[in-house]
Amino acid sequence: MDALAAVLLDLTSFLNSPQRDAMLLRLAGVDLDRALFPLLVRLGMQGALGVAELADQAGRDATTVSRQIAKLEALGLVRRRVASNDRRIRTAQATAAGREMVDAIVGARRQALAHALAGWSARDREALIALNHRFVGDLVRTVDAAAPNRT
Repeated sequence: MDALAAVLLDLTSFLNSPQRDAMLLRLAGVDLDRALFPLLVRLGMQGALGVAELADQAGRDATTVSRQIAKLEALGLVRRRVASNDRRIRTAQATAAGREMVDAIVGARRQALAHALAGWSARDREALIALNHRFVGDLVRTVDAAAPNRT
């Protein structure tokens, strides 16, 4: 388990690296504050999200995410609207310009992953995907089972 924890720490460090973010933005040809792009990518890939949900997914507090969404909105990359199912909630959604930027970032990420996994067999790549899906699902279920009941 210690070896698994160590490799997960290495992976987390890599994924949270400012240098990695800067490299990805450079590959995508995108000029955007690196703190904003993970939020924009989530909105571009998942559709409209409320600030609290986006903050939870990004591992940031809602106040910070709200300020960052305001910056993305000022750049014309995101628009906020009142949620159709709950008028108390404002959702954020990528604009056409925001989706274009997301497409460029996703393309650059896809290219980097293809390069990194070029020596892997299709079977190994499929196993990596399947095992990661299983691992994340099991982690979520474990944490949810240990969480106190919310009423």
